[in-house]
Amino acid sequence: MKLGVFTCLLSDKSLDEALAYFSEKGIQMIEVGCGGYPGNSHANPDILLNDEKALETFKETIQKYGLEISALSCHGNPVHPQKEIAKAFDETIKKTILLAEKLGIHQINTFSGCPGDHEGAKYPNWVTCPWPEDFLAVLDYQWNEVLIPYWKETVAFAKVHGVNKIALELHPGFAVYNTKSMLRLREAVGPEIGANLDPSHLFWQGMDPCLVIRELKDAIFHFHAKDTKIDTYNTALNGVLDTEHYGHILNRSWVFRSVGYGHDYAVWKDIISTLRLVGYDYAISIEHEDGLMSQNEGLTKAVEFLKQVLVYEETGQMWWA
Repeated sequence: MKLGVFTCLLSDKSLDEALAYFSEKGIQMIEVGCGGYPGNSHANPDILLNDEKALETFKETIQKYGLEISALSCHGNPVHPQKEIAKAFDETIKKTILLAEKLGIHQINTFSGCPGDHEGAKYPNWVTCPWPEDFLAVLDYQWNEVLIPYWKETVAFAKVHGVNKIALELHPGFAVYNTKSMLRLREAVGPEIGANLDPSHLFWQGMDPCLVIRELKDAIFHFHAKDTKIDTYNTALNGVLDTEHYGHILNRSWVFRSVGYGHDYAVWKDIISTLRLVGYDYAISIEHEDGLMSQNEGLTKAVEFLKQVLVYEETGQMWWA
């Protein structure tokens, strides 16, 4: 395994400044935003696809610090019911795939997206219950008429350009948000669809990351290191479906935290061990979204914590058996 980071954490810095900082912290891999919600401050496909000198400088800067790219990320909603919004996200995904091809990278990270509830809808409709039966009709439309056709077309495009892993982050608010929905889309579209597994989104849904890892196995393409702290009082009062603004931390049922501030070493050691158990040996990419810590302190403490948790070396033979 290799310790990684999502570089949009330092989107206010140049690529060179950000990588110098990450390198000093002991980071080995970087996940680079190429548009969509993460932005493209460190890798703008419109520039890098059309300016060979800029592309070469980009590659040289990464090599300068001895880092590897774990994935190019372009999180967005390419099946948004407003066509112009969906088109913009789709174009970002396609350009990210083309940039991955130029860089010799076979993986991108994004969201599944969430359609509206009918062809003329204006906003996405995330269904969370099966009754009244209207919701089942919405799901049927979303999956069979929008989601599956879109991802079949996008996977076909990706394969032509050498990208055979599209890692979807399991995130509530989008059609793929848990184990079952992840496997449903993978079965319908193909093995090129997998997970960018982020335990923080599992914790607040009441899911056990280790059980999810055991179920998904080789469908895990990438991993985000981010934690969640459950507020037992607010959860007992209002449940986990929380629409309170992320900035209103005191009133929320749960909040994102740096690793170690939501769950202890034992929990994270089990997660890392289970990843190894199913054969995952790739990036553990820190995503900092802790509203109680600065960028520097949140990342620094996450790095220190994960260095005690990650398993870096090959197992070798069982010399004692």
